[in-house]
Amino acid sequence: MSDPDETMPPTHQPYGGAGRSGDAPASGQGRPPEPQAPYGQASSAQGPYGQPPATQPYGQQPYGQPYGQQPYGQPYGYAAPTTTHPQANTALVLGIVAIGGMFVCGLPVLVSPFAWYVGAKAKREIEAEPGRWSGRSEANTGMVLGIVGTVLLGLGVLAAVLLVTLAVAGSSV
Repeated sequence: MSDPDETMPPTHQPYGGAGRSGDAPASGQGRPPEPQAPYGQASSAQGPYGQPPATQPYGQQPYGQPYGQQPYGQPYGYAAPTTTHPQANTALVLGIVAIGGMFVCGLPVLVSPFAWYVGAKAKREIEAEPGRWSGRSEANTGMVLGIVGTVLLGLGVLAAVLLVTLAVAGSSV
């Protein structure tokens, strides 16, 4: 009697090759079938779109690529790193000194208008040349601290004038 597996038709195997379900490749085939790449992806033996893989050393132009075109979409050359605007840190330090010093002895609050001015100037220059300067957040923080310090300085001056006015009015009664 013949083996029932020999009469069964070949079944579809998910990773290529045909054979009976559950069977290993026949020993006479020589080598196992190569695994198939998932749908939509190129196999490891080929590059994208069925082209042979690039075997050039790093930095050399692949075959067939026009001269001057950078591989893999890289821009020409490199972008120079941006440096922090020098007045951005100055504005930040002046703003911190103005607000922090106001609670200690009161006099450093006098530098808050300068922090506001320097921060606004640095912020304008950074926005004018974003590829050259960085530090917008430092300039903005220094400017905001300068605004807060200037408002507190104005309220302090207004309170001092009011106190002097009340003292003069109270002494003349």
